[in-house]
Amino acid sequence: MNEDATIINPAQDSSAAPVSQTERIESIDVLRGFALLGILVMNIQAFAMPQAAYFNPTAYGDLTGVNRYVWIAGRLLADQKFMTIFSLLYGAGIVLMTARAGTRSDARRVHYRRMRWLLVIGLLHGHLLWWGDILFHYAVCGMLVYPLRRQSPRRLLVLGVVLLVAFSAFWGVFGLSFPYWPEEARAKFVADAWQPPQEKVDAELATYRGGWLEQMPDRSVTALASETLVLVMWAVWRAGGLMLIGMALFKKDVFNARRSTRFYVSLIAVAAAVGIPLQAYGISLDFATGWSFRSFFVGFQLVYWTSIAVGLGYVGAIMLVCRTPALRRFTRPFAAVGQTALTNYLLQTVICTSIFYGHGLGWFGSVDRIGQAGVMTGVWAVQLIASPLWLRRYRFGPVEWAWRSLTYRARQPMRRSPVPEHAK
Repeated sequence: MNEDATIINPAQDSSAAPVSQTERIESIDVLRGFALLGILVMNIQAFAMPQAAYFNPTAYGDLTGVNRYVWIAGRLLADQKFMTIFSLLYGAGIVLMTARAGTRSDARRVHYRRMRWLLVIGLLHGHLLWWGDILFHYAVCGMLVYPLRRQSPRRLLVLGVVLLVAFSAFWGVFGLSFPYWPEEARAKFVADAWQPPQEKVDAELATYRGGWLEQMPDRSVTALASETLVLVMWAVWRAGGLMLIGMALFKKDVFNARRSTRFYVSLIAVAAAVGIPLQAYGISLDFATGWSFRSFFVGFQLVYWTSIAVGLGYVGAIMLVCRTPALRRFTRPFAAVGQTALTNYLLQTVICTSIFYGHGLGWFGSVDRIGQAGVMTGVWAVQLIASPLWLRRYRFGPVEWAWRSLTYRARQPMRRSPVPEHAK
């Protein structure tokens, strides 16, 4: 058994096959479920409001009273934090799943086939349902980082940090150069990304309050920009770097809840003492400067780095919770959500677009941040209740089942075998 196979010995199964129920790592499922629900804290804004409001809360909607505090809580506790956890777990999953194949060629074929189908799912999600898809990014990054999976944890950590620093440096240079751009170019960039004029906001409102076909051109153009420009400029560096770090942390048993209590408490302490205070300082700075375009560069840098510290703090907290038997009844619903994460991620899109877009209730741009929090809580309740009920009868979520069947080129068993009476 090498360090890539800390959980499963490849010699025990010489053929590539999906991870079985008994081989699942519950702490990873719980963490994934927690992150899946948490990511909706930010995504709900993108579902409910014009795009610019996600980055600049003054671009659209009420930002006074309770609405202000709802937004602050989201920025402080959620913005990029759960994307951090997802990326870390994605890297861990690459190591875990490819370790099961009997040969390197088996592992490689299965992995790239898996990524190709995830890429297809992401394309369909982005162009047909919601432009904010992240699956395409994960599929591409998963292909790129795969050859590095056998590196030592130390080397993976160094490579991951290098990628993260590279983007941060690029963004810093980009921000410093902005005042020297031609005035027309600066004005266009601000109007496109930060503070769109009213006519542009009205056009976006009309588009997403319209029918599904009316939304298609704008949705597809935005999704294409994400799959090209955003992928190259941001996702490869951010998601790819975090995946490499996730591989290293998995090899060090961080996600198995096997590290010392002191180790996990230290992660929480860094988040509480460094990550959250720095993020709070960034928020106060943005409000103090009146949300000038400078916030697009300086504020983003603070979110970028503090989200890693806070995300790792969440990892520490969840691992400690998973090590507490008395709390297992509370973690089981989160584990079920995590086990069906792909289905639940897409279900969030279906529910939210049906509520906010014109082919559904058409509430786009009409629900304030308090109302969005209410919708989010309702989605959480549905997924925490429905996921365990589904898994009582079925082995996988429906999308997971299709993805696995396509990956392994064989129809996977879907229904659970009934439990014999004498075993109950």
